[in-house]
Amino acid sequence: MGRQRNGLIAGLTCLAIVAGIGPAAAQPREYVIDPDHLSIAFAVEHIGYAAVHGLFTEGAGHFVYDEETGELSGLEATIQTASVFTGHERRDGHVRGGDFLDAETHPQIHFVMTGAERLSDTTGLVHGDLTIRGVTQPVTLDVTLNKIADYPFPASNPNHVIGATVTTTLRRSDFGMTYAVENGWVGDEVPLTIAFEAIAQ
Repeated sequence: MGRQRNGLIAGLTCLAIVAGIGPAAAQPREYVIDPDHLSIAFAVEHIGYAAVHGLFTEGAGHFVYDEETGELSGLEATIQTASVFTGHERRDGHVRGGDFLDAETHPQIHFVMTGAERLSDTTGLVHGDLTIRGVTQPVTLDVTLNKIADYPFPASNPNHVIGATVTTTLRRSDFGMTYAVENGWVGDEVPLTIAFEAIAQ
């Protein structure tokens, strides 16, 4: 997945690499992804001519993070498969169908973190189990911390927010999506970029 470098969602995973950044918290805090500030984008090669770009428009996630110790726990994220959007109604229907996501039978993509590696103050790797179409595979996500701080508004009662960017590459055939892989009409490797903000509860 690239081979073990697939992923998804779960954008929340940046938290494993931010130890020592920002003001120390007295205790671990729960964070929830802000659905208004979540972007899940992918690209798939089409017969080698050009990549088709798309989005998932609905996702969610939560975790517990301790800013003082850098400890992350309870991380889970989901994506609604039927929310896939490529700007072409007929193609979107095909992607939701049995050749690809099989959204009717498997309405969610699910990620659960199993571990993390800090590479620098702002970068790291997060490992976890990703389930698509009922198939679970180990994945690794590349994470960049963008910012962790109190939100600038409302000034009277700001939220404490973490923002990050997650990138990885999926191999869709590893999850049973083998349609048009052998003849090369639809690319097997799918680059994925997730950008998100998560709000302390």
